[in-house]
Amino acid sequence: MKVLSGTSNVKLSKEIAKRLKLKLVNSNIIRFADGEVYVEINENIRGNSIFVVQSSSQPANDHLMELLVCIDALRRSSAKNITAVIPYFGYARQDRKVVPRTAITAKLVSNLITNAGASRVVTLDLHAGQIQGFFDIPVDNLFSTPIFARDIKKNINTKNLVCVSPDVGGVERARALGRRVNASIAIVDKRRPAPGKSEVMNIVGNVKGKICVIVDDIIDSGGTIVNAVKALKDKGAADVYAYITHAVLSGNAVDKINKSQVKKLLVTDSIDNSKKLKKSSKIQVVSISSMMAEAIKRISNSTSVSSLFK
Repeated sequence: MKVLSGTSNVKLSKEIAKRLKLKLVNSNIIRFADGEVYVEINENIRGNSIFVVQSSSQPANDHLMELLVCIDALRRSSAKNITAVIPYFGYARQDRKVVPRTAITAKLVSNLITNAGASRVVTLDLHAGQIQGFFDIPVDNLFSTPIFARDIKKNINTKNLVCVSPDVGGVERARALGRRVNASIAIVDKRRPAPGKSEVMNIVGNVKGKICVIVDDIIDSGGTIVNAVKALKDKGAADVYAYITHAVLSGNAVDKINKSQVKKLLVTDSIDNSKKLKKSSKIQVVSISSMMAEAIKRISNSTSVSSLFK
Protein backbone atom coordinates (compact mmCIF):
# COMPACT_ATOMS: atom_id res chain seq x y z
CA MET A 1 0.00 0.00 0.00
CA LYS A 2 1.28 3.44 -0.95
CA VAL A 3 -0.17 6.97 -0.92
CA LEU A 4 0.32 9.49 -3.72
CA SER A 5 -0.60 13.14 -3.18
CA GLY A 6 -1.95 15.52 -5.77
CA THR A 7 -1.33 19.24 -5.31
CA SER A 8 -4.84 20.28 -4.18
CA ASN A 9 -4.37 19.40 -0.50
CA VAL A 10 -0.81 18.29 0.24
CA LYS A 11 -1.20 19.05 3.95
CA LEU A 12 -4.05 16.55 4.32
CA SER A 13 -2.19 13.95 2.25
CA LYS A 14 0.84 14.22 4.54
CA GLU A 15 -1.35 13.81 7.63
CA ILE A 16 -3.00 10.71 6.17
CA ALA A 17 0.37 9.19 5.24
CA LYS A 18 1.74 10.00 8.70
CA ARG A 19 -1.15 8.21 10.39
CA LEU A 20 -0.56 5.20 8.15
CA LYS A 21 3.17 5.35 8.96
CA LEU A 22 4.00 5.74 5.29
CA LYS A 23 5.93 8.17 3.13
CA LEU A 24 4.18 9.78 0.18
CA VAL A 25 5.08 8.34 -3.21
CA ASN A 26 8.02 10.24 -4.70
CA SER A 27 6.59 12.07 -7.71
CA ASN A 28 6.86 15.22 -9.80
CA ILE A 29 3.64 17.07 -10.63
CA ILE A 30 4.30 20.21 -12.63
CA ARG A 31 2.56 22.55 -15.08
CA PHE A 32 3.96 23.38 -18.48
CA ALA A 33 3.89 27.01 -19.63
CA ASP A 34 0.55 26.49 -21.37
CA GLY A 35 -1.03 24.93 -18.25
CA GLU A 36 -0.70 21.26 -19.21
CA VAL A 37 -0.25 18.87 -16.28
CA TYR A 38 2.82 16.62 -16.21
CA VAL A 39 3.07 13.73 -13.73
CA GLU A 40 6.15 11.55 -13.21
CA ILE A 41 6.40 8.71 -10.69
CA ASN A 42 9.98 8.53 -9.35
CA GLU A 43 9.88 5.13 -7.63
CA ASN A 44 8.93 1.56 -8.44
CA ILE A 45 5.22 0.94 -7.69
CA ARG A 46 4.74 -2.25 -9.74
CA GLY A 47 2.23 -4.55 -8.04
CA ASN A 48 1.36 -2.02 -5.29
CA SER A 49 -2.07 -0.80 -4.20
CA ILE A 50 -1.96 2.99 -4.63
CA PHE A 51 -4.26 5.55 -3.01
CA VAL A 52 -4.28 8.94 -4.81
CA VAL A 53 -5.42 11.80 -2.54
CA GLN A 54 -6.80 14.73 -4.53
CA SER A 55 -9.79 17.05 -3.92
CA SER A 56 -11.35 18.61 -7.01
CA SER A 57 -11.46 22.00 -5.31
CA GLN A 58 -10.74 25.39 -6.85
CA PRO A 59 -9.43 25.49 -9.57
CA ALA A 60 -11.73 22.51 -10.04
CA ASN A 61 -10.88 21.73 -13.66
CA ASP A 62 -7.11 21.82 -13.06
CA HIS A 63 -7.32 19.58 -10.01
CA LEU A 64 -9.68 17.14 -11.73
CA MET A 65 -7.39 16.86 -14.76
CA GLU A 66 -4.42 16.39 -12.45
CA LEU A 67 -6.21 13.49 -10.74
CA LEU A 68 -6.89 11.84 -14.10
CA VAL A 69 -3.27 12.21 -15.21
CA CYS A 70 -2.04 10.80 -11.87
CA ILE A 71 -4.30 7.76 -12.28
CA ASP A 72 -3.11 7.19 -15.83
CA ALA A 73 0.55 7.50 -14.80
CA LEU A 74 0.02 4.95 -12.04
CA ARG A 75 -1.80 2.56 -14.38
CA ARG A 76 1.04 2.77 -16.89
CA SER A 77 3.50 2.16 -14.02
CA SER A 78 1.85 -1.26 -13.41
CA ALA A 79 0.16 -0.45 -10.10
CA LYS A 80 -1.89 -3.42 -8.91
CA ASN A 81 -4.96 -1.27 -8.23
CA ILE A 82 -5.65 2.45 -7.90
CA THR A 83 -8.05 4.06 -5.43
CA ALA A 84 -9.02 7.68 -6.00
CA VAL A 85 -9.37 9.31 -2.58
CA ILE A 86 -11.39 12.47 -3.29
CA PRO A 87 -12.22 14.23 0.01
CA TYR A 88 -14.19 16.91 -1.86
CA PHE A 89 -15.90 15.62 -5.00
CA GLY A 90 -16.33 18.62 -7.30
CA TYR A 91 -19.27 18.86 -9.74
CA ALA A 92 -21.41 16.86 -7.28
CA ARG A 93 -24.05 19.60 -7.38
CA GLN A 94 -24.61 18.86 -11.07
CA ASP A 95 -26.17 15.46 -10.44
CA ARG A 96 -29.38 15.86 -12.48
CA LYS A 97 -31.07 18.01 -15.11
CA VAL A 98 -32.76 20.84 -13.23
CA VAL A 99 -33.71 22.60 -16.47
CA PRO A 100 -33.73 21.29 -20.07
CA ARG A 101 -30.57 21.07 -22.18
CA THR A 102 -28.00 20.94 -19.38
CA ALA A 103 -25.24 18.44 -18.64
CA ILE A 104 -25.27 15.91 -15.81
CA THR A 105 -21.63 16.69 -15.10
CA ALA A 106 -21.29 14.47 -12.02
CA LYS A 107 -21.92 11.47 -14.29
CA LEU A 108 -19.36 12.75 -16.80
CA VAL A 109 -16.74 13.11 -14.03
CA SER A 110 -17.47 9.60 -12.75
CA ASN A 111 -16.91 8.22 -16.28
CA LEU A 112 -13.62 10.11 -16.61
CA ILE A 113 -12.28 8.76 -13.29
CA THR A 114 -13.32 5.19 -14.14
CA ASN A 115 -11.95 5.27 -17.69
CA ALA A 116 -8.66 6.78 -16.48
CA GLY A 117 -8.07 3.54 -14.58
CA ALA A 118 -9.33 3.93 -11.01
CA SER A 119 -10.59 0.69 -9.47
CA ARG A 120 -12.27 2.31 -6.44
CA VAL A 121 -13.29 5.74 -5.11
CA VAL A 122 -13.26 7.02 -1.54
CA THR A 123 -14.98 10.34 -0.88
CA LEU A 124 -16.61 12.31 1.92
CA ASP A 125 -20.21 13.54 2.26
CA LEU A 126 -21.28 13.41 -1.37
CA HIS A 127 -23.73 16.21 -2.12
CA ALA A 128 -26.08 13.64 -3.64
CA GLY A 129 -25.87 10.01 -2.57
CA GLN A 130 -27.06 8.74 -5.96
CA ILE A 131 -23.70 9.75 -7.46
CA GLN A 132 -22.39 6.45 -6.08
CA GLY A 133 -24.56 4.80 -8.72
CA PHE A 134 -22.94 6.85 -11.49
CA PHE A 135 -19.77 4.76 -11.05
CA ASP A 136 -19.28 1.20 -12.30
CA ILE A 137 -16.64 0.69 -9.59
CA PRO A 138 -17.02 0.54 -5.77
CA VAL A 139 -17.53 3.90 -4.03
CA ASP A 140 -17.03 4.43 -0.29
CA ASN A 141 -18.89 7.56 0.81
CA LEU A 142 -17.62 8.50 4.27
CA PHE A 143 -19.51 10.78 6.68
CA SER A 144 -18.32 13.66 8.85
CA THR A 145 -21.27 13.24 11.26
CA PRO A 146 -19.26 11.36 13.96
CA ILE A 147 -16.57 14.07 13.92
CA PHE A 148 -19.19 16.82 14.25
CA ALA A 149 -21.03 14.96 17.02
CA ARG A 150 -17.84 14.63 19.08
CA ASP A 151 -17.13 18.36 18.78
CA ILE A 152 -20.72 19.30 19.71
CA LYS A 153 -20.70 17.07 22.80
CA LYS A 154 -17.36 18.54 23.84
CA ASN A 155 -18.08 22.25 23.26
CA ILE A 156 -21.86 22.86 23.25
CA ASN A 157 -24.56 22.30 25.86
CA THR A 158 -26.71 19.59 24.25
CA LYS A 159 -29.64 19.88 26.69
CA ASN A 160 -31.31 22.63 24.66
CA LEU A 161 -30.07 21.73 21.19
CA VAL A 162 -31.78 21.69 17.79
CA CYS A 163 -30.10 20.39 14.61
CA VAL A 164 -31.16 22.50 11.64
CA SER A 165 -31.18 21.57 7.97
CA PRO A 166 -30.70 24.66 5.76
CA ASP A 167 -32.99 23.10 3.12
CA VAL A 168 -35.37 20.19 2.64
CA GLY A 169 -32.73 18.10 0.85
CA GLY A 170 -30.47 18.00 3.93
CA VAL A 171 -33.05 16.70 6.42
CA GLU A 172 -31.50 13.22 6.61
CA ARG A 173 -28.11 14.76 7.43
CA ALA A 174 -29.63 16.84 10.26
CA ARG A 175 -31.56 13.82 11.53
CA ALA A 176 -28.40 11.67 11.59
CA LEU A 177 -26.54 14.28 13.64
CA GLY A 178 -29.58 14.78 15.88
CA ARG A 179 -29.64 11.07 16.74
CA ARG A 180 -26.01 11.17 17.83
CA VAL A 181 -26.41 14.24 20.07
CA ASN A 182 -29.98 13.46 21.20
CA ALA A 183 -31.47 16.63 19.66
CA SER A 184 -34.64 17.51 17.78
CA ILE A 185 -34.52 18.92 14.25
CA ALA A 186 -35.78 21.97 12.39
CA ILE A 187 -35.85 22.84 8.69
CA VAL A 188 -35.24 26.08 6.84
CA ASP A 189 -37.78 26.46 4.03
CA LYS A 190 -35.58 27.95 1.31
CA ARG A 191 -36.21 29.15 -2.23
CA ARG A 192 -33.57 29.82 -4.88
CA PRO A 193 -34.56 32.71 -7.18
CA ALA A 194 -31.38 32.09 -9.21
CA PRO A 195 -28.32 29.76 -9.07
CA GLY A 196 -26.04 30.72 -6.18
CA LYS A 197 -28.72 32.88 -4.52
CA SER A 198 -31.02 31.83 -1.71
CA GLU A 199 -33.94 33.39 0.07
CA VAL A 200 -35.19 32.03 3.40
CA MET A 201 -38.96 31.78 3.53
CA ASN A 202 -39.81 30.11 6.85
CA ILE A 203 -38.54 27.96 9.74
CA VAL A 204 -40.25 24.59 10.27
CA GLY A 205 -39.86 23.58 13.92
CA ASN A 206 -39.46 25.24 17.31
CA VAL A 207 -36.19 27.14 17.73
CA LYS A 208 -37.19 29.83 20.24
CA GLY A 209 -34.66 29.97 23.08
CA LYS A 210 -32.79 26.99 21.60
CA ILE A 211 -29.14 26.48 20.67
CA CYS A 212 -29.26 25.79 16.94
CA VAL A 213 -26.69 23.79 14.97
CA ILE A 214 -26.95 24.15 11.20
CA VAL A 215 -25.50 21.09 9.45
CA ASP A 216 -24.74 20.92 5.73
CA ASP A 217 -22.27 19.39 3.27
CA ILE A 218 -21.08 22.48 1.36
CA ILE A 219 -20.66 26.18 2.10
CA ASP A 220 -19.86 28.05 -1.11
CA SER A 221 -20.70 31.76 -1.29
CA GLY A 222 -22.00 31.72 2.30
CA GLY A 223 -25.37 33.25 1.43
CA THR A 224 -27.46 30.25 2.44
CA ILE A 225 -25.86 29.93 5.88
CA VAL A 226 -25.91 33.68 6.61
CA ASN A 227 -29.61 33.89 5.66
CA ALA A 228 -30.43 30.79 7.70
CA VAL A 229 -28.62 32.19 10.77
CA LYS A 230 -30.55 35.47 10.47
CA ALA A 231 -33.87 33.64 10.10
CA LEU A 232 -33.16 31.47 13.16
CA LYS A 233 -32.18 34.52 15.22
CA ASP A 234 -35.36 36.32 14.09
CA LYS A 235 -37.36 33.32 15.33
CA GLY A 236 -35.74 33.64 18.78
CA ALA A 237 -32.82 31.20 18.65
CA ALA A 238 -30.37 31.77 21.52
CA ASP A 239 -27.15 30.88 19.66
CA VAL A 240 -26.50 29.54 16.18
CA TYR A 241 -23.56 27.32 15.20
CA ALA A 242 -22.83 25.85 11.77
CA TYR A 243 -21.09 22.55 11.01
CA ILE A 244 -20.26 22.22 7.31
CA THR A 245 -18.13 19.48 5.71
CA HIS A 246 -16.71 21.17 2.61
CA ALA A 247 -15.62 24.81 2.88
CA VAL A 248 -15.57 26.01 -0.73
CA LEU A 249 -15.76 29.64 0.51
CA SER A 250 -15.75 31.34 -2.88
CA GLY A 251 -15.64 35.11 -3.35
CA ASN A 252 -16.20 37.12 -0.16
CA ALA A 253 -17.71 34.21 1.79
CA VAL A 254 -15.28 34.60 4.72
CA ASP A 255 -16.24 38.26 5.13
CA LYS A 256 -19.93 37.32 5.09
CA ILE A 257 -19.35 34.78 7.86
CA ASN A 258 -17.35 37.29 9.93
CA LYS A 259 -20.18 39.84 9.71
CA SER A 260 -22.96 37.33 10.37
CA GLN A 261 -24.54 36.37 13.70
CA VAL A 262 -23.19 32.81 13.63
CA LYS A 263 -21.26 32.03 16.82
CA LYS A 264 -18.95 29.45 15.25
CA LEU A 265 -18.53 27.79 11.86
CA LEU A 266 -16.75 24.45 12.00
CA VAL A 267 -15.49 22.93 8.73
CA THR A 268 -13.25 20.01 7.78
CA ASP A 269 -9.93 20.15 5.95
CA SER A 270 -11.30 18.33 2.86
CA ILE A 271 -10.36 21.58 1.07
CA ASP A 272 -7.17 23.43 1.96
CA ASN A 273 -8.30 26.89 3.11
CA SER A 274 -5.33 27.70 5.33
CA LYS A 275 -4.73 31.09 3.66
CA LYS A 276 -8.38 32.20 3.64
CA LEU A 277 -9.12 31.23 7.22
CA LYS A 278 -6.36 33.41 8.68
CA LYS A 279 -8.85 36.27 8.27
CA SER A 280 -11.51 34.74 10.51
CA SER A 281 -11.73 33.92 14.21
CA LYS A 282 -15.26 32.47 13.78
CA ILE A 283 -14.20 29.63 11.48
CA GLN A 284 -12.54 26.56 12.97
CA VAL A 285 -11.14 23.51 11.15
CA VAL A 286 -11.30 19.88 12.26
CA SER A 287 -9.18 17.29 10.46
CA ILE A 288 -10.56 14.26 8.63
CA SER A 289 -7.10 12.70 8.30
CA SER A 290 -7.63 10.02 10.97
CA MET A 291 -10.95 8.90 9.44
CA MET A 292 -9.51 8.86 5.91
CA ALA A 293 -6.44 6.94 7.08
CA GLU A 294 -8.58 4.37 8.87
CA ALA A 295 -10.78 3.92 5.79
CA ILE A 296 -7.70 3.43 3.58
CA LYS A 297 -6.29 0.89 6.04
CA ARG A 298 -9.56 -1.05 6.09
CA ILE A 299 -9.83 -1.08 2.30
CA SER A 300 -6.24 -2.32 2.05
CA ASN A 301 -6.97 -5.05 4.61
CA SER A 302 -10.34 -5.95 3.02
CA THR A 303 -12.27 -5.20 6.22
CA SER A 304 -15.51 -3.26 6.74
CA VAL A 305 -15.53 0.51 6.13
CA SER A 306 -19.19 1.02 7.05
CA SER A 307 -18.56 -0.17 10.61
CA LEU A 308 -16.61 3.08 11.13
CA PHE A 309 -19.96 4.88 11.43
CA LYS A 310 -21.94 2.51 13.65
